[in-house]
Amino acid sequence: MLLKRVLLTTLMCVLMISCSKQQQQTTTNEVGIEIQAQTFLTEYNNKFQKLETLVSNAAWLANTDIKKEHDEGLVKAEKQLAAYIGSSTVINNAKKFLKHESKLTAIQKRQLERILTKAARYPGTLPQVVDSLITAEAKQNSDLYGFEFSMTDKGKKIKLTANDIDKKLQKSKNLKERLKVWEASKEVGKNLKDGLANLQSLRNQVARHMGYSSFFGLEVSNFDMSSDEMVKLLEGFLRDIKPLYEELHTFARYELAKRYKQPVPELIPAHWIGNRWAQNWPGLVDGIDLDSVFKNKKATWLLEQAERFYMSLGFSKLPQSFWDKSDLYPAAENSTRKKNSHASAWHVDLKDDVRSLMSVEPNFQWFSTTHHELGHIYYYMTYSTPEIPYLLRRGANRGFHEGIGTLIELASNQPDYMNSLGLNIPNDEASQIKLLLDQAFNNIIFMPFGAGTMTHFEYDLYEKDLPKNEFNKRWWHYVKKYQGVEPPSPRSEEFTDAATKTHINNDPAQYYDYIYSQALLYTLHEIIAKDILKKDIHNANYYDSKEVGVFLQKILSKGATQPWDKVLKELTDKPISAKPMLNYYAPVMAYLKEANKGRKKTVFNW
Repeated sequence: MLLKRVLLTTLMCVLMISCSKQQQQTTTNEVGIEIQAQTFLTEYNNKFQKLETLVSNAAWLANTDIKKEHDEGLVKAEKQLAAYIGSSTVINNAKKFLKHESKLTAIQKRQLERILTKAARYPGTLPQVVDSLITAEAKQNSDLYGFEFSMTDKGKKIKLTANDIDKKLQKSKNLKERLKVWEASKEVGKNLKDGLANLQSLRNQVARHMGYSSFFGLEVSNFDMSSDEMVKLLEGFLRDIKPLYEELHTFARYELAKRYKQPVPELIPAHWIGNRWAQNWPGLVDGIDLDSVFKNKKATWLLEQAERFYMSLGFSKLPQSFWDKSDLYPAAENSTRKKNSHASAWHVDLKDDVRSLMSVEPNFQWFSTTHHELGHIYYYMTYSTPEIPYLLRRGANRGFHEGIGTLIELASNQPDYMNSLGLNIPNDEASQIKLLLDQAFNNIIFMPFGAGTMTHFEYDLYEKDLPKNEFNKRWWHYVKKYQGVEPPSPRSEEFTDAATKTHINNDPAQYYDYIYSQALLYTLHEIIAKDILKKDIHNANYYDSKEVGVFLQKILSKGATQPWDKVLKELTDKPISAKPMLNYYAPVMAYLKEANKGRKKTVFNW
């Protein structure tokens, strides 16, 4: 009996020692995992930053001086980046550490998830597909921006720039000229159809290989949503603004018919509208000529004033390298250099090399755009701190970046701000309604284009593998359904009018970013105007308010270190919606209901 007790006691001691050793080993392994994960993340961030800088510099050259050799340089740089971020070693390590996510910090977990999302665009397990994708994207970009627009007038070929097209569509009252210009703007689509079909296939291959429903699903994952959840969110935005959009569309039908001395149409002919894609409808409000207030201003002044705006909020001066390295004005008329005409902001090295690509001219559109693009630049600068890893130097989601830029664009249009600059914006009630109506024809009109036409077309393109021989038919189906716009004459599958929109080619399956940003910006503007400035939401001058600057810096400084819904929750308890837009444009709604009395009202089925 005694022997049994001794043996039992000995056995228990052995077991206790063994358990203790196992617990110590487990603790050691857990600590080891966290340290190993951080070592991996540090190495990845450093390598990623170097390769991303290489790609950004190559992309900058390819966009500011469009040449075959620059396209080739971009392809080479992108293949180097893809080989690293899509390597099986990187993917396996990220997956391995995420299995122990309970032992990782929140920032480590977010970086590892970001690594896998990046890998999904260039998986090393599909090397030939990735190589083909990179080459195809560079070619499509070159075909788009290297295209020479032209129209024929009295038997003579006239070259057009993108700015020329925009100006003629905004200013011309001659329907024949407008038709020629609009048709000229769509010719580039013929050259892009095969390229878009190829990109559709290649993008879906890499996304589905990594477990996403489609390339659209991969891009939507930035919002922690599925494709269908994103579409549902956007359709909620559309329901919010539908009553106002119907009034705007009714007003536009009648006013444009009167302008061009034509019968009132059910759907608005596309060439009647002052934008190539009818994404906004400029020039519809008589007596509003905001371009004229810039007639004595130089293009340089617009940029310098945008910088002064941010500095007045407490942000720093732009680095001298911004001015030295940016490409800010149109190429000279006699220049052989071709450049990307789409305004953009660049964070070249994810540190202090910030640049912008624009074609600034002294007018109202570029006054707004310069303020917008510098919003991106200051976002880059604010989260570029040692505490934020390179991988998380971005917005809380992509819509946050656009939201901040467009928020300041809206702020730049506030009457008190413009008048303080000597721009002489009329301040009486009737003029203010006109100015607000003019803004609505930009911002409200944009919603069905982005949430309706663009998003649904790209959803079908990737989620439903839309056949190439249906590209144009499907595009115009959505233009008619959501925007209430139709082409001047039937458009066959010879054309690819969707591909004339730059984002379809080189910023794909992300256009809902802009729509989310619209909902976000009006939410933020309402908070700033009411809670911080204690001003009317229609005339809240941000300039020189350090309190507004502090509010913005709290958002910008986080980068992507927190989920976007958590960042939003700190600002407001209300779910994201487009209802603050309706609040902002309430005076317009009242005005339109009166103006549209007796008119046949447009009704949309969405």
